[in-house]
Amino acid sequence: MPEIKQEIFDNEHFKSEDFVKVIVQELIGGLELLQYRAKIQNFNDQVSNALKKHVYENYMQFIETAKEISNLESEMYQLSHMLIDQKNMLSTLKEEISVNANNVCGDQSHKNDEEESSTIVESLIGFEGTLKGKTLISEGGLIEIDSTDYRPIVRVHLLLFNDLLIISKIKHNNKLVYLNQYDIKKLAIINIRDRDGIKNALNLMTMDGSRIFQCISAAAKIEWMEKFDLAIKFNQRKEKIIKGNNELPISKKSSNCSTDIQHAPDWVIYSSEEINAELTQRHFEDAFSLIQRTEDYLTNHKINNIKNLDEIHDKIRYIKRKLASDLLRELSNIQSGNLPVRICRRPLKILIEMGKSREACGNFLRVCTMSIRSSQRQARRNNLSISDLFFCDVAQVASEFLRAFKNNMACTSALVVWCNSELKYFVSQLVKHYLTKGTPLENIAIIVESIRVPCYKLTELGINLTYHMEGLLRSTLHYLLEECKRRIIETIERSEDICQPCNLHSKSNLQDTIKEFALLGIDIQMLVTGETWINLSQTTLNFCRNFINITDSCALLAKNESIKFESENLLKEIFIAQFQSKPNMDKTVDLNFVTSNKTFLVNVLLKTALTRFTLISGKLSYILKGVEKQLTGPKPKARNIYKTEIL
Repeated sequence: MPEIKQEIFDNEHFKSEDFVKVIVQELIGGLELLQYRAKIQNFNDQVSNALKKHVYENYMQFIETAKEISNLESEMYQLSHMLIDQKNMLSTLKEEISVNANNVCGDQSHKNDEEESSTIVESLIGFEGTLKGKTLISEGGLIEIDSTDYRPIVRVHLLLFNDLLIISKIKHNNKLVYLNQYDIKKLAIINIRDRDGIKNALNLMTMDGSRIFQCISAAAKIEWMEKFDLAIKFNQRKEKIIKGNNELPISKKSSNCSTDIQHAPDWVIYSSEEINAELTQRHFEDAFSLIQRTEDYLTNHKINNIKNLDEIHDKIRYIKRKLASDLLRELSNIQSGNLPVRICRRPLKILIEMGKSREACGNFLRVCTMSIRSSQRQARRNNLSISDLFFCDVAQVASEFLRAFKNNMACTSALVVWCNSELKYFVSQLVKHYLTKGTPLENIAIIVESIRVPCYKLTELGINLTYHMEGLLRSTLHYLLEECKRRIIETIERSEDICQPCNLHSKSNLQDTIKEFALLGIDIQMLVTGETWINLSQTTLNFCRNFINITDSCALLAKNESIKFESENLLKEIFIAQFQSKPNMDKTVDLNFVTSNKTFLVNVLLKTALTRFTLISGKLSYILKGVEKQLTGPKPKARNIYKTEIL
């Protein structure tokens, strides 16, 4: 018996068919084949176990490596903050030295700056401002990309001055066309981490919103970040020096002024940068928490003479407005196959805490509207029940709304208006697709009942839409009942009543008919004659079946008072039309038999219909009661009746 070796299966030219042929030729009998098969199975189990072991070892190594990477990342983050602090200290010293140096060589640099500024103004098409007294720090080409899908928008050329940023567009002849400009004091630059779809990008926060630019390389990105940081810090330092020089005479008069000036903590000074970093990474909760913490500090230390307090306050206020707009935009752009009530909880919670309840509830309800209407269209295409789906969705929205805005009762009116608006749209689609002309009365009753039951359950949440729904359906149901009444009466008038007892031709058919009428609440055993005869015409039997079904449908519709009169009137007109129908006089007619059929309709069928109507609708039909009193025909003559053995 050949041995099983790993090298056989590792061979790149290995083919299972050839291997099986060779084994079959070498082995003798089925017993050896079974033994060899068992060896292959054992070898397979060994290889599988070894593979699982290696996968587990690799997985454990991956987890350990991930932990090490996480630790290194946190250490690098701390190191980055330390380097930023050191960099800020060095830049402050450098600015102080540069201010002193500018006093010595200011005249010469001023001439060079004026020449360079005039050259830039001449080459910049459409720029009507002035660049006197401004120093060009850096310039270069970048690509502006879309903030949603990161696709390139336009190639731009940035001119960064000491207190101004000019954005221009490059024309086909390499000339610059002025687009817009920003004050350095109102800018913030944020680094964007490299990920799929975007690399070497930086986020420029302006008063008009966020703009993302992509550099040609990582080195260029670092250089632009440094230049922006230098311009912002230099401009801030310049304002501080000017403000200090203006307050110098006052400080001489008041010797205690210099001692009252305090410095805010570092986390407050750099809070705007930290918040922007959190927003870039979509950590909205952490960003809002830091905003609240900073605002609390600024409020509590407002009476103290803290340096740059108003400037920090303005930045936080601007970032807070941006956070609210981002959350509202995210809430509006939520798309989900199902009702996105749980997905909306995160932005809703933050917006409510920010005092944006009114905007949040409006966006939330708009998103729910789009989701509900989309699911309704999908349900109609798949022939599913739309009533339960709609009211279930409304109940979910109402429950989530009341949970989120339980402390904002002013928003409850928006929920009520939204529920009525959605109900109106739902009923319009229901009438358009299901309650159309020619719809059978039984289907109409089932559809209306399937709407009323879940609609009434909404009252458990404190939302009563029943009255509004009945008002929206009333005109349509009135029209459909009139159309059904006309169609049924025309059928009764066209039918020819053969005034003869009905022959069912077999005892089994007779038994089935008796059981059928017993389920309808009508006992016809006393009307059986002979072996297979019933002392009623076939037309009367058919009308009894149809009238009981129509009564059940009308009773379902009559559960609400708005349509009760129309339902009872339909039953009255149909019954009177059948009662007043005349037999064909061309044939011999037994008037006594005709009278007995009419008496059966009044004394048996009408009473049964009254009982079923009251039982289903929960209301007494006064119209049918009046018909019963009105139609009291003469009693038929006594007739000998032969009872069959099957009874």
